[in-house]
Formats: sequence, structure tokens, C-alpha cells
Amino acid sequence: MKTIFIASLFIGVSIFIISNKIIAQEEVKDDLVFKYEELTSPDFKDAVTKSEGTVIIPFGILEKHGPHLPLGTDLLDARELSIRAVNSEYSIIFPQYYFGQIFEAKHQPGTIAYSSKIIWDLLQETCSELSRNGLKKIIIVNGHGGNNNFLKYFCQAQLESRKDYAVYLYTPTNDPVVEKKIAEMRKTTGDNHAGETETATMLANRPDLVQLDKSNSQSGEDQNRLGDFKDGFTGIWWYAKYPNHYAGDGSKATKELGEFILNTSVVQLTKFIKQVKQDTKALELQKEFFNETENPLKTKDK
Repeated sequence: MKTIFIASLFIGVSIFIISNKIIAQEEVKDDLVFKYEELTSPDFKDAVTKSEGTVIIPFGILEKHGPHLPLGTDLLDARELSIRAVNSEYSIIFPQYYFGQIFEAKHQPGTIAYSSKIIWDLLQETCSELSRNGLKKIIIVNGHGGNNNFLKYFCQAQLESRKDYAVYLYTPTNDPVVEKKIAEMRKTTGDNHAGETETATMLANRPDLVQLDKSNSQSGEDQNRLGDFKDGFTGIWWYAKYPNHYAGDGSKATKELGEFILNTSVVQLTKFIKQVKQDTKALELQKEFFNETENPLKTKDK
């Protein structure tokens, strides 16, 4: 899919704020690429300035997506969403990141399930290294549901020790108008992993990787093998419901639905990137918090 880069014009001296410090630099190039891996080292410095110290980590996984979608579906979708968004609101995009939580799919071919310690340490060190390179606002755009709990805890755990950067996990809320339109366009009811909407998004993103004719070769029905299990949680829940690691029916998907989902998501993510770039409170409050943790008895009521 061809993407069009809309560059913002910077003239004269560029000024941006990181950790409440005003930094002035010479004119920044107006044709900078946004993919981290494609920037030269000199251009990287300009990109940090132009992005106002923000970077996006599109977070996916390598796992089975039914019998018809590629292993990297979550990563491909998260990265495409990020690319479309930064066309309007410049930010650096980190390279493909697929080091997440996926133990529930270890029984399926192609799944790469790193240990808990590895995925934690790698993400922590990635954030530390990005910060060391001047990127103090780190946005995680997660495309994989199995990462949800891990990433929220990771963000909370950033308060364990002093940090000079802030991690923002993108958690979009549902727009009732958009949800109504999606419901009208959908042809299936039960829809989750590799189902109609996820298949539709891949048809809009990378149709060359979708094997729609194979989408009915396995069952995506909820098999409910745990039965009526209420008021509790157990890690085997997903396998109990969807042992084929397929939830829904991708055969009914259309590119039209996928484009609608992607385009409305882009608008929402673009606004979030802008909000993060304008935010001065998170880093300020973190600094205040870390100062107070060093001597809790001197913490004053707010």
C-alpha cells in the first residue's frame, strides 16, 4: 500500500520542550522520513526535534491468525495505523516490535513466545535507550489483545524507580457512531481473533497476504470447554474457548469495512499523538512524585 508523506514546514529556528527544558536548534529539514530504521544519524537529531521528542512503538506479535491471515497480522496492522497517523502528525516510528505475551498460542505453528523476563527487560531497555537518545515521550500502539494486561502493568511499573521519560499506552475509547456504522457493515455477529473485522483490516492493509479462500477451513466458534465458570479467571480460558486460535469468521470480510475501520482509527490516533506532544503534565508530575518517594514523611497534602 502506498503511503503519502505530508511534511510539516519548519522555518528558521525550531523550539521544543522536553522535561520542561526549552531547546533551540537550527532549521529542521522538512522532508524527514518517520521510520526510525530509515533515518540517518544526522537526520535522527532533526527527527527528535520535529517530533517534539515523541516516538511510537507499534506493538504486535508473531502468532497464528486463523488459517487465512499472516502470523504478523497484529504487527502489520499496528504499524500501518501508526504510519497513516504520522502522515498528519509527525512522530518517529520504531521498527517492527513483536516481543510480547503470547503463551496462549504456543501450541500453534509459527508462534514465537518469549519468556516473561525477556519481554519485560527488552521493553524496559528499549524505553531507556529511546530516552537516552532524546525521545522522552514514548507511545505504545498495541495491536495484540494478549498484550493488554502486560502493557498496563508495564506502564504502572514505570513508577518503581525514577524515569526521565513517560510511557503512554494508547487505549482508544469506542465512538458510538463509529461502532454503529461498523455493526451495519458487518455480516457476522461473533467476531474476535482473525474474524471479520481483523480480516477486513488486513484486506485494506495487505490484501496480498490474505488467503480468504482458507478462512472456512477451521472452526472459529466458541467451544466453551470450561463451561459456566463465573467470578474468576484462569490462564487457560482462551484455549478453552478457541483451541484453533481463531475466533469468528473471516470469510465475510470486505476491504470496504477494513478501510473504514483503519481510517476512523487513524483520526483517533492522530489526535492522541498531538495530545501527547502538547502534554507537559506527565513528566512534571512524575518528577514531583519521584522526589516525594525519596522522603515520604515530607510529602505535603495537595
